[in-house]
Amino acid sequence: RGQVKGNALFYSLDDKMVFLSLPGAGGWSPSSSDRYQWLEVDLGERTQITAVATQGRYGSSDWLTAYLLMFSDTGHNWKQYRQEDSIGAFPGNSNADSVVQHKLQHTVIARYVRLIPLDWNPNGRIGLRLETYGCPYNSDVLSFDGRGSLLYWLSPRPRQMTRESISLKFKTLKNSGILLYTEGQSEHSLTLELKKGKLLLLLRQGRSSSPDSHHLVSLGSLLDDQHWHHIAVERHSTHLNLTVDKSTLWAQIPPRLTHWDYDQVSDQGPSSPRSVGSNKNFHGCLENLVYNGMNLVDLAKQKDQRGNVTFSCAEPVFVAMTFTSPQSYLWLRGVPELSSTVTSVGLQFQTWNRGGLLLTFVLPKQGGAVWLYLSKARLHLQIHKSGRSPLELSAGSALNDGQWHSVELISRRGHLTVAVDGDEGASSHASPSFLLTTGSQLFFGGCPAEGNSQECMNPFKTFQGCMRLLTVDNQQVDLIMVQQRLMGNYSHLQIDMCGIIDRCSQSHCEHGGSCSQSWSTFHCNCSSTGYSGATCHSSIYEQSCEAYKHKGNTSGYYYIDVDGSGPIRPQLIYCNMTEDKTWIVIKHNNTELTRVRPLPGKNQHSAHFEYTSEEEQLAAIISQSEHCEQELTYHCRKSRLLNTPDGPPLSWWVGGPGVGQMQTYWGGAAPGSQQCVCGLQENCVDPKHHCNCDADRTEWANDSGLLTHKETLPVRSLVLGDVHRPGSESAFRVGHLRCHGDKNVWNAAFFDKETSYLHFPTFHGELSADISFLFKTTSSSGVFLENLGIKDFIRIELSSSTEVLFSFDVGNGPLEVHVKSGVPLDDNRWHRIRAERNVKEASLRLDELPAATQEAPADGHIHLQLNSQLFIGGTASRQKGFRGCIRSLQLNGVTLDLEERAKITPGVQPGCPGHCSSYGSLCQNQGRCVERPNSFSCDCSPSAYNGAFCDREVSASFKLGTSVSYTLKEPLSNKLNRSSSTLPSSIYSDMTLRAENVSLSFRTSQSPALLLYVDSYHREYLALLLNKHGKYAEILTSKVRNLANGQLHAVTISRLADAVSVQVDQNTKEDFNLTSDVEFNAIRSLVLGRLSRLATLGFTGCLSAVLFNSISPLKAALLHPGTSPVTVTGPLVQSICGSTSANPYSGSVGTGQPLVNAIRSDSALIGGVIAVVIFVTVSASAIMARIFYRRKGTCQSQDVKTVKPEDSPELAFSGSQNGPSENQKEYFI
Repeated sequence: RGQVKGNALFYSLDDKMVFLSLPGAGGWSPSSSDRYQWLEVDLGERTQITAVATQGRYGSSDWLTAYLLMFSDTGHNWKQYRQEDSIGAFPGNSNADSVVQHKLQHTVIARYVRLIPLDWNPNGRIGLRLETYGCPYNSDVLSFDGRGSLLYWLSPRPRQMTRESISLKFKTLKNSGILLYTEGQSEHSLTLELKKGKLLLLLRQGRSSSPDSHHLVSLGSLLDDQHWHHIAVERHSTHLNLTVDKSTLWAQIPPRLTHWDYDQVSDQGPSSPRSVGSNKNFHGCLENLVYNGMNLVDLAKQKDQRGNVTFSCAEPVFVAMTFTSPQSYLWLRGVPELSSTVTSVGLQFQTWNRGGLLLTFVLPKQGGAVWLYLSKARLHLQIHKSGRSPLELSAGSALNDGQWHSVELISRRGHLTVAVDGDEGASSHASPSFLLTTGSQLFFGGCPAEGNSQECMNPFKTFQGCMRLLTVDNQQVDLIMVQQRLMGNYSHLQIDMCGIIDRCSQSHCEHGGSCSQSWSTFHCNCSSTGYSGATCHSSIYEQSCEAYKHKGNTSGYYYIDVDGSGPIRPQLIYCNMTEDKTWIVIKHNNTELTRVRPLPGKNQHSAHFEYTSEEEQLAAIISQSEHCEQELTYHCRKSRLLNTPDGPPLSWWVGGPGVGQMQTYWGGAAPGSQQCVCGLQENCVDPKHHCNCDADRTEWANDSGLLTHKETLPVRSLVLGDVHRPGSESAFRVGHLRCHGDKNVWNAAFFDKETSYLHFPTFHGELSADISFLFKTTSSSGVFLENLGIKDFIRIELSSSTEVLFSFDVGNGPLEVHVKSGVPLDDNRWHRIRAERNVKEASLRLDELPAATQEAPADGHIHLQLNSQLFIGGTASRQKGFRGCIRSLQLNGVTLDLEERAKITPGVQPGCPGHCSSYGSLCQNQGRCVERPNSFSCDCSPSAYNGAFCDREVSASFKLGTSVSYTLKEPLSNKLNRSSSTLPSSIYSDMTLRAENVSLSFRTSQSPALLLYVDSYHREYLALLLNKHGKYAEILTSKVRNLANGQLHAVTISRLADAVSVQVDQNTKEDFNLTSDVEFNAIRSLVLGRLSRLATLGFTGCLSAVLFNSISPLKAALLHPGTSPVTVTGPLVQSICGSTSANPYSGSVGTGQPLVNAIRSDSALIGGVIAVVIFVTVSASAIMARIFYRRKGTCQSQDVKTVKPEDSPELAFSGSQNGPSENQKEYFI
């Protein structure tokens, strides 16, 4: 150890700089080279230190490679200097001769400097030459003992100003007390007060204690550490900035508290108890108290306006020690066993950890041990004594709050007490039959790793935190003697300092995440914030309805986070995806048609509209949308609207960002035109006016239209001026704000060369950085993004066809995060990358794979410092460039406009086509994906479904008389010769079907019932019906039954030539083979429900998603009745009866009933042509299909039964024009 006194100080009078050097050419080298050495320098007075420089010992192999810097005003209570508030170690030298200088990021004011070696040349010893740089420091100081105070009257009384300021420094060992109190004649007051080590600023109006009368903000933590802390309060009109050390808080001042007229300043509050924390006087020191430029301490000296204060700083010395790691412990010798009947051990501790050993010792001659420890933030005492049951006491709660807590263990004969925080805390008692004695050894904090297990056992966690004021049998332990190895022993302790850090004071938890901490790290609870990640940085929601749509979502309410990880909060918004475009719908408080009548004394009617979204959210949605619109309707009778284009308008509306601006045009017209849409189209009811309402007629008229100019939206208020005349009457309606198109989602660029790139300004993500984008490529590697600094960098690249690499360096050395994909990434399909880096960790996610993470080094550099341009698609070296498409690139929630930059950059093309290869699977139920320049859509015309992704069933409720008939175009042959019966079959070749695919869902309790009927111009037909099971029990049985049970069932029937398959719900598909070729010629119509010629047969229930090949008759009838060849008779009501959610038991089926297929032909003209009739027959219901042949035939792979015509279920069709002919035979499968 070494000390250098003030005679080593040298002053340069020219530049006012202070220079310290060690005398002699050799330097300092302690006799022992270990981490318990230090060099201490006394600068003689407090000095503003700006830099330090080191060299090795002259002419030797002795130098430091790393060290810590400590500062102090008194030579005790040292404070470690940390770079970026986290890094303690300074890099040293690499040889004995070169000088390594470090400029301090924040200047330090101190008298004493201590350097502690951490590492040195492994082939030498500790060796050091040291220089410090700085300036003299002058200050005016006040000292308060907790009983006195100072009151200063500002005379003359200061005038009111729009900007006022207060600044001071303080130091204290007490965690509560009033630092400063100011008051004016209007009884407005400002108080700066400490409460549990935090600074509170209280603005108060009058002397009322009502919460409405004051305004409170809080900042800082652990301010009772006996180190100087800087406070500044600046008022700028209606807001103030509160600064504590390096943290600044901006706060809005309520209007009632903006009037400051303070004329007295004191360090003590008023006589009435009005503080929110403690009414204790301040105990400590104040320095350089300045109010609006006036040094009040200096003025108090000159005018001798003082209370019980001194103009110097008297500081008590409390020596603390820091348990820094799990290997930390302190060993002390206990007091030899005496005849005393009282044993006591006391200490104070400070920690963030919920658990840890405070003290342990063995019981001499009693065969036991004692543990005093923290568990779940409570104090526990546990005594194990051989032959006895363990004794356990507990006291206190929330002892891991970072405050100093006192603990005292007192043992008297027959009485044992554990007390926490003295009279203000809690205690626990027991009455053991033995006296607790400390023995010869006491261990604080933990046990030696190599110690005797019988002397020190620790079944608990090691304590990490600070301790001070250790007493054993009322004798205080001299920790300075411990530090000098004159008493006890220790390991991994920092003595004469408390190194606790509040990592939640300047919380890195974003977006309202709550911060909790332990000794070495912190944790962010992101619950209910809408954000995720180690620091609650990344939004869990999408940024638009468009983004939700491309994840496969349908219409509904969704949380939208328009700026991702930015400051704008998520909002619940309705997304309408039923139309071709995806609409964001932002609602307000009045969308009804509102009638306006004249009111006495009122010349105008005003309406204001409050939106469900906040102002920032509204502005962001409108900005990033391709199109926005809002309907504005006005119905009028003798109520003029805009009057004339030249004169002042009678009515107007206010719209646009912020508070909006007056708008004098109506829906459909141009801004500022003072016209309505009829004036633009020149079809107003009175050509002399530009609005229908301006004709001033007694008949009702209206001016309606859409407002589509985004810069004037949304409508915020409406003022109607011509509503007071007799006979005036009007009504208005303002619709919801609707926007579609996300300019960010499809913003893309195509890089066609390895040397091509886009560049943007430097990316600023010092503490938190998130990057997300989509890419597609056919190349196996390439750099997506790169930004460089002097030493730092950040890069994301495709390192191989199956791996993405995220790498960066913030000063701790390069860190890499890899994600491997199980499928090739060069498949020309869109893939999504999300990378995040914060002070705790880095993460990388590819598509929906689990995120890969890497923790940041503990106590390392945390600021990412970049200064070059941001390169997209390439690198500064023009090597390893990316070839392919990058889309929707966002950095910290801000989308980069790739398309605009690509328009002016060679080798890069704006936009990127080809989305169906990635998103085509979203189009369901035979819907087709259709490419668009900047999007895609689903064509649902070949599907029985509707919706953005063809996933919404088209369903309808049928009554017994309901019929839906879809008519196909008549064959050309029928038009040429309707009487001919000998036309060759080639005439119908374009109408001949050798395959059918039929699918539908139904829900009914009716049987028999006709579900689907298809007939042809050749009197062939296909029918699907439910029929009572009667006499066909011997027919081949199926495992499907109970289809007329009121539940939803799905039926799929497929035929290809002679192969027929039937599937009901999720049951096994059943296949049948026909011996004869099957053709269905010249289809005429498809009928759902009742056949007009079979009045006794219809359908009651629900039909849904009906599809015959590519024809959906139900969809045509419900959605396109005017343009489709469809006829509806009887009641047909669109419903959601086909939704599976409407019935939780849908799809459940039973087993063990018949299945029959039937095919029938009536034509003698076409030999071997078979018409198909498929019956679904229900007994409790079975599916039946029957095959009818004009000529004899056989069916293979199933048993066959011949049935007489009169026994056939087809008798239900008897009497129809397609009834069975005499010469038919019927075969059942």
